[in-house]
Amino acid sequence: MLRIDISINSQELVLKSENEVIKKYPVATARNGVGEHCGSNCTPRGRHIIRAKIGAGCPENTVFVGRRPTGEIYTPALQDEFPDRDWILTRILWLSGCEVGFNRLGHVDTMRRFIYIHSTPDTVAMGVPSSHGCIRMRGHDIIELFDRVTTGTVVNIY
Repeated sequence: MLRIDISINSQELVLKSENEVIKKYPVATARNGVGEHCGSNCTPRGRHIIRAKIGAGCPENTVFVGRRPTGEIYTPALQDEFPDRDWILTRILWLSGCEVGFNRLGHVDTMRRFIYIHSTPDTVAMGVPSSHGCIRMRGHDIIELFDRVTTGTVVNIY
Protein backbone atom coordinates (compact mmCIF):
# COMPACT_ATOMS: atom_id res chain seq x y z
CA MET A 1 0.00 0.00 0.00
CA LEU A 2 1.37 3.39 -0.99
CA ARG A 3 1.81 6.28 1.43
CA ILE A 4 2.94 9.88 1.08
CA ASP A 5 5.11 11.63 3.66
CA ILE A 6 5.59 15.40 3.37
CA SER A 7 8.35 17.05 5.38
CA ILE A 8 7.84 20.75 6.06
CA ASN A 9 11.47 21.13 7.16
CA SER A 10 12.99 19.61 4.04
CA GLN A 11 10.20 20.76 1.66
CA GLU A 12 10.05 17.25 0.25
CA LEU A 13 7.30 14.78 -0.63
CA VAL A 14 8.26 11.11 -0.38
CA LEU A 15 6.16 8.38 -1.99
CA LYS A 16 6.60 5.11 -0.09
CA SER A 17 5.48 1.51 -0.24
CA GLU A 18 5.70 0.06 3.29
CA ASN A 19 9.18 1.31 4.31
CA GLU A 20 10.63 1.47 0.80
CA VAL A 21 11.11 4.88 -0.81
CA ILE A 22 9.73 4.87 -4.34
CA LYS A 23 10.33 8.51 -5.28
CA LYS A 24 11.16 11.88 -3.72
CA TYR A 25 9.81 15.17 -5.05
CA PRO A 26 10.64 18.77 -4.13
CA VAL A 27 7.62 20.76 -2.94
CA ALA A 28 6.67 24.18 -1.62
CA THR A 29 4.44 24.42 1.44
CA ALA A 30 2.89 27.47 3.12
CA ARG A 31 4.69 30.78 3.38
CA ASN A 32 2.96 31.19 6.78
CA GLY A 33 4.35 27.91 8.12
CA VAL A 34 2.29 25.16 9.71
CA GLY A 35 -1.12 25.43 11.30
CA GLU A 36 -4.54 23.93 11.12
CA HIS A 37 -6.98 26.83 11.59
CA CYS A 38 -9.26 28.07 8.80
CA GLY A 39 -8.01 31.32 7.33
CA SER A 40 -4.44 30.84 8.57
CA ASN A 41 -2.93 30.19 5.11
CA CYS A 42 -0.78 27.57 6.84
CA THR A 43 -0.08 23.98 5.81
CA PRO A 44 -1.93 21.56 8.13
CA ARG A 45 0.02 18.83 9.88
CA GLY A 46 -0.86 15.28 10.74
CA ARG A 47 -2.47 12.29 9.09
CA HIS A 48 -4.60 12.91 6.00
CA ILE A 49 -6.00 10.92 3.12
CA ILE A 50 -6.49 11.80 -0.52
CA ARG A 51 -10.26 12.41 -0.60
CA ALA A 52 -10.51 13.25 -4.30
CA LYS A 53 -8.40 13.20 -7.46
CA ILE A 54 -9.26 15.95 -9.93
CA GLY A 55 -7.98 16.59 -13.45
CA ALA A 56 -7.28 13.12 -14.85
CA GLY A 57 -6.40 13.42 -18.52
CA CYS A 58 -6.13 17.21 -18.55
CA PRO A 59 -3.11 18.67 -20.34
CA GLU A 60 -0.16 19.80 -18.22
CA ASN A 61 -0.65 23.41 -17.02
CA THR A 62 -4.46 23.21 -17.18
CA VAL A 63 -5.78 26.03 -14.98
CA PHE A 64 -8.26 25.16 -12.23
CA VAL A 65 -10.54 27.55 -10.34
CA GLY A 66 -12.89 26.08 -7.76
CA ARG A 67 -11.58 22.62 -8.70
CA ARG A 68 -12.91 23.03 -12.24
CA PRO A 69 -10.78 23.43 -15.38
CA THR A 70 -11.25 26.94 -16.76
CA GLY A 71 -10.39 25.98 -20.34
CA GLU A 72 -7.12 27.93 -19.99
CA ILE A 73 -3.60 26.57 -20.22
CA TYR A 74 -1.11 28.49 -18.07
CA THR A 75 1.37 30.67 -19.96
CA PRO A 76 3.53 33.63 -18.88
CA ALA A 77 1.12 35.87 -20.84
CA LEU A 78 -1.81 34.54 -18.76
CA GLN A 79 0.26 35.23 -15.62
CA ASP A 80 0.72 38.83 -16.81
CA GLU A 81 -3.03 39.13 -17.40
CA PHE A 82 -3.88 37.76 -13.91
CA PRO A 83 -0.85 38.62 -11.72
CA ASP A 84 -2.62 38.01 -8.38
CA ARG A 85 -4.11 34.59 -9.17
CA ASP A 86 -3.05 31.66 -6.97
CA TRP A 87 -2.28 29.23 -9.79
CA ILE A 88 -3.68 25.73 -9.29
CA LEU A 89 -2.53 23.75 -12.29
CA THR A 90 -2.48 20.32 -13.97
CA ARG A 91 -3.92 18.00 -11.24
CA ILE A 92 -5.45 18.29 -7.77
CA LEU A 93 -5.13 15.78 -4.93
CA TRP A 94 -7.67 17.10 -2.39
CA LEU A 95 -6.71 16.24 1.18
CA SER A 96 -8.97 15.38 4.11
CA GLY A 97 -7.73 15.31 7.71
CA CYS A 98 -8.09 12.14 9.78
CA GLU A 99 -7.57 13.55 13.29
CA VAL A 100 -10.81 14.94 14.76
CA GLY A 101 -10.18 18.27 16.49
CA PHE A 102 -6.69 18.61 15.00
CA ASN A 103 -7.15 18.58 11.20
CA ARG A 104 -10.71 17.30 10.83
CA LEU A 105 -14.06 18.99 11.52
CA GLY A 106 -14.78 22.40 12.99
CA HIS A 107 -12.35 25.29 12.45
CA VAL A 108 -9.44 22.98 11.63
CA ASP A 109 -10.90 20.88 8.79
CA THR A 110 -8.31 20.39 6.06
CA MET A 111 -10.87 19.51 3.40
CA ARG A 112 -13.08 22.53 4.15
CA ARG A 113 -9.91 24.64 3.93
CA PHE A 114 -9.43 23.35 0.37
CA ILE A 115 -5.91 22.07 0.99
CA TYR A 116 -4.53 20.30 -2.08
CA ILE A 117 -1.41 18.85 -3.56
CA HIS A 118 -1.27 20.55 -6.98
CA SER A 119 1.15 21.97 -9.48
CA THR A 120 2.22 25.56 -9.92
CA PRO A 121 4.06 27.53 -12.62
CA ASP A 122 7.69 26.54 -13.25
CA THR A 123 8.73 30.06 -12.22
CA VAL A 124 7.70 29.30 -8.61
CA ALA A 125 10.64 27.94 -6.62
CA MET A 126 10.41 24.49 -5.05
CA GLY A 127 12.02 23.88 -1.67
CA VAL A 128 10.93 27.30 -0.43
CA PRO A 129 7.73 27.82 1.60
CA SER A 130 5.57 30.02 -0.62
CA SER A 131 2.01 28.69 -0.90
CA HIS A 132 -1.25 29.77 0.75
CA GLY A 133 -1.45 26.43 2.60
CA CYS A 134 -1.38 23.85 -0.18
CA ILE A 135 1.52 21.64 -1.21
CA ARG A 136 2.84 22.79 -4.57
CA MET A 137 4.71 20.59 -7.05
CA ARG A 138 6.03 20.73 -10.62
CA GLY A 139 3.53 19.75 -13.34
CA HIS A 140 5.34 16.62 -14.52
CA ASP A 141 5.79 15.51 -10.89
CA ILE A 142 2.10 15.88 -9.96
CA ILE A 143 1.09 13.93 -13.08
CA GLU A 144 3.42 11.08 -12.10
CA LEU A 145 2.23 11.11 -8.48
CA PHE A 146 -1.46 11.42 -9.47
CA ASP A 147 -1.17 8.36 -11.72
CA ARG A 148 0.37 6.28 -8.92
CA VAL A 149 -1.94 7.02 -5.98
CA THR A 150 -5.61 6.35 -5.32
CA THR A 151 -8.27 8.03 -3.25
CA GLY A 152 -7.75 6.90 0.32
CA THR A 153 -3.95 7.02 0.07
CA VAL A 154 -2.52 8.16 3.42
CA VAL A 155 -0.67 11.49 3.44
CA ASN A 156 1.38 12.36 6.54
CA ILE A 157 2.44 16.00 6.85
CA TYR A 158 5.03 16.70 9.52
